Amino acid sequence: MAKDRGFTGKEGYFGEFGGRYAPEILTRALDELETAYRRLKKSKKFEKELEYYRRNYIGRPSPLTYAENLTKAWGGARIWLKREDLNHTGAHKINNAIGQALIAKSMGKRRVIAETGAGQHGVATATVGALFGFDTVVYMGEEDLRRQKLNEIRMQMLGAKVVGVSAGTATLKDATSEAMRDWALNVDHTHYIVGSAIGPHPFPMIVRDFQAIIGEESKKQFRKAEDKLPDAVVACVGGGSNAIGIFHEFLKEKKVKLYGVEAGGKGTSPGEHSATMLFGKTGFLHGTKTLVIQDENGQVLPAHSVSAGLDYPGVGPEHAYLHETGRVSYESVSDENALDAFLEVCRVEGIIPALETAHAFRFARDLAKDLGKKKDILICLSGRGDKDVAEVARLTGILKGEIL
Repeated sequence: MAKDRGFTGKEGYFGEFGGRYAPEILTRALDELETAYRRLKKSKKFEKELEYYRRNYIGRPSPLTYAENLTKAWGGARIWLKREDLNHTGAHKINNAIGQALIAKSMGKRRVIAETGAGQHGVATATVGALFGFDTVVYMGEEDLRRQKLNEIRMQMLGAKVVGVSAGTATLKDATSEAMRDWALNVDHTHYIVGSAIGPHPFPMIVRDFQAIIGEESKKQFRKAEDKLPDAVVACVGGGSNAIGIFHEFLKEKKVKLYGVEAGGKGTSPGEHSATMLFGKTGFLHGTKTLVIQDENGQVLPAHSVSAGLDYPGVGPEHAYLHETGRVSYESVSDENALDAFLEVCRVEGIIPALETAHAFRFARDLAKDLGKKKDILICLSGRGDKDVAEVARLTGILKGEIL
């Protein structure tokens, strides 16, 4: 499990970012969660149980794939893929859901709740709910339910109750707000499985630690394949769990450049993008101090992305810290370019990627040309794109024969 080397200064903070800014009613639950997690983290029994589910249920380690066709097509650096899309449930989200489910079980919780944007964390939570016998409720914005109908059906088939949220922009931010309200009302018997590296301490630490397996495996696999480390690591960033998961193991490797790719959306005006690093200012969102897309009065502004999983007006506090220190470079990719990359990866490499990951692919294509041959880029392929095919077809006109 990941070491707490990301913390600096006061407990629960990454530089000035992080902390716990939650309603008083949640203080006891957050204290209970942190105590339980720190105890379990030292437990050989817990470590053995977690490893069992990683290998025999999730299917870890996930493969490292050399993308020969993309490498040739892009004409630059060699492209490697960390295949989180091949995990059980089809994304990286299950890494964290399994871990938090084991924590919830150890605390005697009977019910779990979650927020979800693209639906992958919702599916992962519904999956562990079925596996461990939890009463499971997932909150999802109604706009995301429209875009990700397949995942709504999957959650219901797994026995979860899916609650549509119509407030605000009816996307991930609003689903998260509803989940936090639920937790406050039912805290005694409910655990909130936060899906990204966001929220009040200790959630950013917990999610980071469970997702750090991505980077730990990648580093070992790449060294075995090439007897070196990649020159660059690229991952998409919404709240930031897949990115912090793959970045964490490489943070001290100063020769490895790290790139987080946000959603540039359809423009630079408020409500047209989810580029928090580019346009965000220090503020408070969902219990943590971080960078937030907000107006001059500190009111959170609407966010937009073609990908439901990146459609969030904030970012995990550790990412805000890594941005401030300059250790990670954060870029953005537009909706249009992400859609182009989605189809290119499908047709060139025979892989249907999540729309979220398509942002990382589009940035990596330009980076490959800049770095040149004999360099290596590792992309975190955070999830598969089955959930996105209907929306991509609608947006691109592919079913009408408009895309050749």
